[in-house]
Amino acid sequence: MPSWNDLLTQIEQQPGLLMGQTQQNALKEIGKLRGDRNVILYASAFLQKPDVPPTNLQITHEDLNGFMAVMHGMNWSKGLTIILHTPGGVTNAAESIVAYLLSKFGDIEVIVPTLAMSAGTMISLAANRVVMGRQSQLGPIDPQMPAAGRYVSAQSIVDQFGQARSEILADKNSAHVWAPILQSVGPALLQEASNALAYSETMVARWLEQRMFHGSANPKARADATAKFFRDASVHKSHGRRIDRYEAKQNDVTVDDLEDSQELQEAVLTSYHMATLFFERSSTVKIIEGSHDKRWVKSVGGNS
Repeated sequence: MPSWNDLLTQIEQQPGLLMGQTQQNALKEIGKLRGDRNVILYASAFLQKPDVPPTNLQITHEDLNGFMAVMHGMNWSKGLTIILHTPGGVTNAAESIVAYLLSKFGDIEVIVPTLAMSAGTMISLAANRVVMGRQSQLGPIDPQMPAAGRYVSAQSIVDQFGQARSEILADKNSAHVWAPILQSVGPALLQEASNALAYSETMVARWLEQRMFHGSANPKARADATAKFFRDASVHKSHGRRIDRYEAKQNDVTVDDLEDSQELQEAVLTSYHMATLFFERSSTVKIIEGSHDKRWVKSVGGNS
């Protein structure tokens, strides 16, 4: 399997031709190895370009345009394999993208070469199965909300109000300690946080029931339990916490091991490495590319 350094050496010898050709060859090989399926790579430069505004790196509603452009002309009956590399993003955008994908493909799988966090995990859990390697990770899906000039977990907002209530009921003198904190947050945010938690968990549970657990025994109960695990910030403690394939399997996610096929592992990691090299050597911050030579690229200066 060519390493990142091997690919870099080859690119330096034939930069333009090799990058596009190697990526297309890798995506086509993945499609062949997965039973003649459509393949889409979705990746952003969040590791290579952390200083770029997050809205350019995250999953947003704009990405739906990219998926529509790249999917044009695909044979829906062949199913879809998504190579997904993302820090996450807007929950509503993930919902729109998933709704579109589910309306087109009867079978969807997501391959995670390294990271599919937050809203990326939500998209993964909407698939029929997920393919992960030893290095791959999903993450918690608890919504993040703006509060006091920064983003915090919606669960932490609910927990903070709960803690305040308990302490004030136990000792009314503690009310003056909590008053400035609660005033800075405001009661409306508590309701918004509660709604956001219910929204993400319910949505993922519905997708799991419709796809991953469809036809199994007790699909709704299984879906509810899995969605609750991924949403429960009180368990994960950090929104960036690593959930590897072993823990995902323990929580009922259907996971195939990437290492089961050396050829697939090589093609997937080649595709992933090519994307990271492309990010490093261009102004591109996001790419959506299909195995039939169609791509949508977002750069710092615009889209193409």
